[in-house]
Amino acid sequence: MVSTRSSSSRAASNNNQLAPTDASPPTTPPKPARRSKRARSKDDDAWTHTPTRATLFWMAVSLPLVAWDTVYVLGRPHTMEGGALHWPLWVPYKLYGEVDHIYGWKAFNARNGFTAAQGLLNLVETAMYLLYLILFFRSPSRRLTGRPAAVAVLVGFSAAVMTLSKTVLYWMNEYYSGFDNIGHNPFFDLVYLWIIPNGAWLIGSSYMIWNLGSEILDGLETATVHAKQE
Repeated sequence: MVSTRSSSSRAASNNNQLAPTDASPPTTPPKPARRSKRARSKDDDAWTHTPTRATLFWMAVSLPLVAWDTVYVLGRPHTMEGGALHWPLWVPYKLYGEVDHIYGWKAFNARNGFTAAQGLLNLVETAMYLLYLILFFRSPSRRLTGRPAAVAVLVGFSAAVMTLSKTVLYWMNEYYSGFDNIGHNPFFDLVYLWIIPNGAWLIGSSYMIWNLGSEILDGLETATVHAKQE
């Protein structure tokens, strides 16, 4: 009887040692935890973009004017003085064509292609600006996040670079032609009717390049820091 009790006691002891205890903490694999942390980090650091008020104001002013200008240029001679489409929308271009001959009969009769070429570039720029605005206004929160934000910033930045480059080219064309199209103007007429209006496009596009370019640099810098940390 003693040996039987002893054997039973040892068996129970062995079973207790083999049985898992409820107090032991469950083991969690480290890899899923690291993946979760990385996913949260990406969500927290997602690139966001909201256009500044200055950007929206500039586009609200410039886009209708560019559309007006582009239709005039590509619609010549019908949109010029004496043309069927001249009145009433393009009547002001009679004066501007006398101030800047690149918009008047002199350039048209000489078959100067610069005017129409810049008009076609205006179409490309306008399409890019409209895409930028569509991406923004389609966002319910008026705040772009992630890839749509990156696409909007890239498109807006590229369009602004095109605008600035084309405007500088426009000025340089006058300089290297000896001011052939605007040199006949009195100084004050030149300032108020040519320099100030065209200078606005230098300022507006330069601001957008600075603003959106800064966001691109910040995004690249943030991505570089995260890549080093991982």
